Amino acid sequence: MKKTVFAALIALGLAASPALAASKGVKIGVLTCDVAGGVGMIIGSSKAVDCSFEGTIGKREHYKGSIDKLGLDIGVTGKGVMAWAVFAPGKLKAGALAGHYVGASAEASVAVGLGANVLVGGSDKSIALQPLSVQAQTGLNLAAGVASLRLKKAK
Repeated sequence: MKKTVFAALIALGLAASPALAASKGVKIGVLTCDVAGGVGMIIGSSKAVDCSFEGTIGKREHYKGSIDKLGLDIGVTGKGVMAWAVFAPGKLKAGALAGHYVGASAEASVAVGLGANVLVGGSDKSIALQPLSVQAQTGLNLAAGVASLRLKKAK
């Protein structure tokens, strides 16, 4: 079972990343989010995120929001970290990452775990967030389904 979930995570990240990158433009930076711990409620979960965007030209912005999952989500996780490469059709104005993103999600944890979320949305649905590395978390959890990330520019 662990091997199947791990293989699915790798396949999700590898298969989706090149296709989304080609269709969404150039890499403009990296979004890294600290994710609150929580409990999966069998058919979904919601966790707070505190994010930092580091642009390729040194620009840094902070965002807050939530990541929600719909689908199989069973278990408990501690705090985690997710990182995405951010692709957009060109240079974006300040705060442009604020918005709603949706996409595929999969994760598994037994003490230490991995996960990946491939998301598209934001400004005019023109921004793609692709796993730069897999999510790192602790706990006992199995989740697969649709992820929704909502970001607001932090003050």
